[in-house]
Amino acid sequence: MKLLYQLNEKPPYGITFFLALQHMLASIGGIVTVPLIVGGAIGLPPGEIVTLISASLLVSGVVTIVQCLGIGPVGIRLPVVMGSSFAFLGTCIAIGSSQGMGSVIGAAFVGSFMVIIASFYMDQVRKLFPPVVSGVVVTLIGLTILPVAMNWIGDAPAGDMSFASLPKIFLAAFSLAVVIGVSVYCKGAIAASAIVVGLVAGYIAAIPLGMVSMEQLYSAAWFAMPEPFKYGMTFSLPAIISMTLVYVVVVAEATGDFMALGSNCHKEVTGKDLRRGLLGDGLGSTFGAIMTAMPVASFSQNVGIVGISGVASRFVVGVAGGLLILAGLFPKVAALAITVPKPVLGGVGFVMFGMIAYAGIRMLLNVTDSRRNALVVCVGLASGMAVTLEPNLLQHFPEDLKMLFHSGITTGTLATVVLNLLLPRSKKSKEISEKNKEGGITAKSMLTKAKNSN
Repeated sequence: MKLLYQLNEKPPYGITFFLALQHMLASIGGIVTVPLIVGGAIGLPPGEIVTLISASLLVSGVVTIVQCLGIGPVGIRLPVVMGSSFAFLGTCIAIGSSQGMGSVIGAAFVGSFMVIIASFYMDQVRKLFPPVVSGVVVTLIGLTILPVAMNWIGDAPAGDMSFASLPKIFLAAFSLAVVIGVSVYCKGAIAASAIVVGLVAGYIAAIPLGMVSMEQLYSAAWFAMPEPFKYGMTFSLPAIISMTLVYVVVVAEATGDFMALGSNCHKEVTGKDLRRGLLGDGLGSTFGAIMTAMPVASFSQNVGIVGISGVASRFVVGVAGGLLILAGLFPKVAALAITVPKPVLGGVGFVMFGMIAYAGIRMLLNVTDSRRNALVVCVGLASGMAVTLEPNLLQHFPEDLKMLFHSGITTGTLATVVLNLLLPRSKKSKEISEKNKEGGITAKSMLTKAKNSN
């Protein structure tokens, strides 16, 4: 895959802003949704929910900039967007409903130190994620978040007669078609901006269908500042344990996202890189707790944007972080982006999430040439998809284990890591492993090898 802009390139200012806006629009919905759902579920008044959203946007922007540009040993220096993770949704609601927001913030604060500690052992952790494991993790990230796009397209509770109505299906299909058309038939910066073009086209098409609501735009304040320690911090051991289990999921997801980004950016991700990235991840969540925001994690959908656009510039995504900060300070800016209908996001999401799965498949191309590795991949993928497609498989598990294994990414990752450690390696498997270790696992190296083999 040829890159339009390399990792350390700085596109012209106008193009940079346009490409950064694409990342911002793709991520802002997810960043806003988590505090919106959590605040509503635990009964916060509307004004406090707005404050929670503003804080989450601001923190996401700051941590995104740190990850892209780096500050000393902190930040992976890849085009990664950080935001409120859906992985924390159920846990935050469960803790907040019974113990209040103070306990949610306290548990998030303590749990973030697990990620910080884990970052200093990434050389050891990295050994657990050779290409055969990383490929499964990245593929599962793409496949298991596809239901998010489907729910966006449905835009109603499951079983409701309005779920995935024909106008919503049309809007999603139209947005998807625009992204595909622009990617295939356009060139340069326009092709690189296929996602935002699809969002704009879908938004315009939704207006005559009556699917654009300006209510949130009108009701949003012009300016708002986050309130540090707004709810204080209370520390409950069960809440901390539950939150820490979710952070384990985040470490696995972040590792997969960073590996996928490295593949898309034609850069080999080393243990040192992962250490800096996870340190930024952990410190970002610590900062978020202080600022009364939701915990942050890497956003997989933006990994897909890098893959489909061919724009690997970390400076572009750094500007996207600045736009998120502005959105946090000026709620009306964020409210405008939120008015994009969910079916439009769902249609575009099909491409973004599919690109992530494709990146994982590319990583697996050179490691499944042995029966042993094929078995590891098959069982890992099947385990992850099993709990994703049928969550009731876990209904008799203890609550803590159920909370851990409900994520297909976590289940598939654990199954793959354990099998990769336990199954004996044939001589051919060792040769494949060494070959990938020496040559790296970048998209460029894989494509070159595939070309040479033909």
